[in-house]
Amino acid sequence: MNTEACATTTGWIFITAMLMIASGSLSAGSPPTTTQTPEQRHIYYTGGVHNDKGCNPPGLCIHPRKPGEPTDPAYPAQWISNWTMYRVFNNFDKYPPPYASPPAGLTPADYQVSYGASYYDADYVPADKDGTGAMMEHYDKFCLPIFPSANNYSCAFVSLGNKAYFLRYADRPADTPACCRFSPQNHPPRRDFIKHLPYDAARSAHLGGAIQAYAREVGPQKILFGYSFWREPTSDHPADATSPKYRHPQSFFFSGYPIDPPNAPIVSQNYTSFRQERPDPATTWDQVSRMCPIDTQWCCLFEGDCPQDAHADKAALRATPATRSWADMNEPAAEGEAR
Repeated sequence: MNTEACATTTGWIFITAMLMIASGSLSAGSPPTTTQTPEQRHIYYTGGVHNDKGCNPPGLCIHPRKPGEPTDPAYPAQWISNWTMYRVFNNFDKYPPPYASPPAGLTPADYQVSYGASYYDADYVPADKDGTGAMMEHYDKFCLPIFPSANNYSCAFVSLGNKAYFLRYADRPADTPACCRFSPQNHPPRRDFIKHLPYDAARSAHLGGAIQAYAREVGPQKILFGYSFWREPTSDHPADATSPKYRHPQSFFFSGYPIDPPNAPIVSQNYTSFRQERPDPATTWDQVSRMCPIDTQWCCLFEGDCPQDAHADKAALRATPATRSWADMNEPAAEGEAR
């Protein structure tokens, strides 16, 4: 199917890729109170990408396209992609993302390079029938650097329907579980997720104007969340004239945790080998059933996640209150964002 036909005229962006997926955040500028349940403390504002928190009415989290702006790209129903991750800690103010690969203007002394892969299936239905879709983002040797702690270990975020899990492997920090529950409401980005981000004309001029960029800076900390697609549709198999053309994702770029560790003011995941292909559950989401016990504990990655848990994840460090962090991101109504 030609996914170009799925593009809409209003839109915003991932994450996701996940991930986010990446990418979780608390819904208020101060730590949650201990009167909240664990479920409530683990539902993070995502601007409509992973849940509807802070998006009532629904149009609050949709950015209509202005006259002259391009139509929105859309995810294929199933896809796989490797990516190269750049953790940029020098000269990011002079050379902001989206970046080429490697980032033009920066030198190897300005960033660290690591690798990973994303897997996506919009049609997946989990065994408990709680939501739809599945996505996994796997970080090899260096985890997603948005938490106030060292990230020199492999990890993965897996969304199965509405539920999301955080996985760590043999190289994980001491006293941390192999699996924890990240959120009860963190579904994969929908195929039209880009409607939740405004089109960014200035960033779209990067890479010689070959991309369409969508980005927001959220809250007083100006936490960046952005995504770019190649402007021209291409096929996964150029030599095959029957292979459908669509606008491939170019990069997912965002603010990481800026204090050392992990020293990640800006992060960019640049996609390589993006292709329409159904992931193999045995090597992706089935890891959750293999690695997560029935009574899987909640993740304690942000300040305030587990204030009364004596068995909390010891990898989480206390954040400096004035530091820009995903854990401080406010809902749009609280931050007074214009729509």
